[in-house]
Formats: sequence, structure tokens, C-alpha cells
Amino acid sequence: MGPKEKLIALQKDMQAIVEGAKALGRDLNAEEITSLEAKAAEATELKGTIDRQEKGDALMKSISSLGAVTVDEPEHKKAPEGEQAKSLGEHFAKSVGAEGFARLKSGDSKVISAPEFKAATDPQTVPAAFAPVLTQVDTGIVRSYRRPLITDLFSTGTISGNAVTYFVEGAVEGAFTTVAETGQKPQLHIADPTPVTDSLKKIAAWWDTSDEMIEDVDFWVSEVNNRGLYLLSLFEEQQILAGNGTGSNVLGVLNRSGIQTETQAASGDSAQDAIFRAITKVQTGTGLTADGIVINPADYQALRLSKDANGQYFGGGFFSGEYGNGGVTVQPPLWGLTTVVSSAVPAKTVAVGSFKAAATMYRKGGVRVESTNSDLGKFTKNIITTRIEERVALAVRIPAAIVKVTLV
Repeated sequence: MGPKEKLIALQKDMQAIVEGAKALGRDLNAEEITSLEAKAAEATELKGTIDRQEKGDALMKSISSLGAVTVDEPEHKKAPEGEQAKSLGEHFAKSVGAEGFARLKSGDSKVISAPEFKAATDPQTVPAAFAPVLTQVDTGIVRSYRRPLITDLFSTGTISGNAVTYFVEGAVEGAFTTVAETGQKPQLHIADPTPVTDSLKKIAAWWDTSDEMIEDVDFWVSEVNNRGLYLLSLFEEQQILAGNGTGSNVLGVLNRSGIQTETQAASGDSAQDAIFRAITKVQTGTGLTADGIVINPADYQALRLSKDANGQYFGGGFFSGEYGNGGVTVQPPLWGLTTVVSSAVPAKTVAVGSFKAAATMYRKGGVRVESTNSDLGKFTKNIITTRIEERVALAVRIPAAIVKVTLV
């Protein structure tokens, strides 16, 4: 944002403060007056900057329109062949000559220039000081790989308060059965649901940026902002999956009471078999169908590189699919379910579940990105602080639809 745009934004902010007070039928309070004074001082400084830039631009435009005239020295006043001028001033005087100085005295505004002053024996080389200017900069930034996130597995919702209360159903007592004519029907009873409250938790971080970086290297600031949002999403999924619930931490699904567990046997059992048993437990324990798997990169690697007795990769090799059929799948899913490979789940732990039905992730107001230069005297240092934050809550209504698998 240039000086003019900043000045317009400041004027709008000042007008909004004044109109806000008028709308409430009151005078400006002390905080508003202090804010207006600071904004007025900044506006004055910006106005001076704009004026100086406009004057400089006008002057440069005027100079560029003058043109240039080179006056050759009269033949009889030229230095003898091979004789070098001893100084730049002497060189200029010889080059301009009496006629040129006479034109200057008469008020002629044309620019009179002398030829380049250099020794005849000086080689033409690129000065070391020009190296930064002649260096081409590749402005591309290496972006992080935007893989699927754990939070994509959950259903999402919005919240107006600062907490959400929901009910976890108890066990179903009784069952349907066949009944003879006029016979007594069995009773069904669902145990009283348990109310559970999850409050919003804040996830945030900030960084400082100079005014010059924002004005001169805007592509970099844009990349930092994008990277900041991605880093936020990585920490968010760690909280949603494995947060311990203490202090300001979210209570993640793997630490919820009521989830099911499955363990790979110490011998004669495979990780893929244990994962499939967990898929079955989701259905037998809740009647729901599993829709996702979350696995650590190291554990996924072990599965992806597993081979049969003939050395064939079960998941397809690096040139073709399974047993030479089809093309290579970059990250084939496990048992056909959406598979998220993430370090948010600890090694030797796999989360299997019907995530969308079991849990809802709530956000209040979405992700907020805000900047200010009024933090701790940073205004006088031309430093802008940028903050990214969000408030989230997790409601797990059917804990049994999540299975925590432990591998060996």
C-alpha cells in the first residue's frame, strides 16, 4: 500500500471514530482522542511524503524535457594529441570552451555535457559496486506441499457463544424381536444422554515486518502470510487429533473417553489387518461406516514399501501399479478409505473412524489476520505486527465411532 492509499485509509478510520461517537450521541472519549491524535500525526507525515514525491516527479519531468547539447572544443584550443587532462574540471573546461561558457552566462538553459573522462589505458570492466544491481533475483518461494488435512475429515459448524454443549447418548437397552399375536412387545430404553461442554480454544501466532518490506517486497509478505495460514492448519490438526485438553489445549479425539481401541498382535499379525479390524469395530460398535484413516508418515511408509514373497510391492511399484497393472498412485488410500498421512498422530498409532458422523469442529468467526503498527512503540520504528488467530471447539458426539489402533 502506497502513501496515498495509506492516507486515504487513515482519513476513513478517523472519520469512522468521529461518526461512531456522534451516532451514540456522546463526545469523544480519551481513548478515541488519543487514537485520533496518533492518526492525525501519521496523516501529516504521509502528506509530507506525498508532497515531496510529487515535487520530485515534477522536477525530473522538467529536467528530462530539456534535452542535451554537447559543445565541441574549437580546433585551435584542443589539447595536443596524446595530452591528457589532469582533472575532471580541466577536462570539462577544455571540452566546453569559451563559446560554451558564453552561452551559460547568457542564460541558455540547455545542458552542456563533456565527453566521458577516463585514462586511455583504463580497461572497461564492471565495477564491484554494480554487482548487486546486475544480480537477477528469482522471486519464487518454495511452497509447502498442501496435503489433505485431518480437519477435512470432520464435519464443520459455526458457534455464536464461547462454548458448545451437546449430548453423548448412553447404551441402548433391550432389542427388537418377533412377537406372537397379542403377545407382549419388548421395551427399548436408551440410557440418559450425558451432557458434555467443550469451550472455544484460541490458536494464534504473530510476526513483525518493516514498512520497507511491505512496500518494496510485497511478494515476500504475501508468501509469509500464506505460509502462516498453512502452519496454523498444521498445528490445528495436531490439537484436534491429539490435544491433551489441559489449560488452553483442545481435547483431541484420541484422548476422549469412550473411543474404541484395537492392538496389533506381537507376532503373526500385520498392521494392515489390525487397521481393518478397527474399521469393522466402527460398524459393529456404532452401526456407522468408517470414512477415514489417519496414519503417521513412518507407519505409512512401512505399509507402502511392504512386498510379497516375490518382491512385488502390494501397493504398486515406482513405475506401475500393483503387479504391473495401471499407473502409479502417489498416495494410495488404505482399504479404500480417505487416508491422511500426518505427523499429528504419533508413530505406531493409527486413528480410524466415521469422523464426519462422530464429531463436529466448530470455528467462531473463521481465521483472523490483523496488522497494526501501534504495538509497544513500533510506530516510531516503522514496524508492522501481523497476527493470525482462530477460536475452535471440538464436539465428539459418538466417541465409539473412533478407534485408536496401536501398532507394534
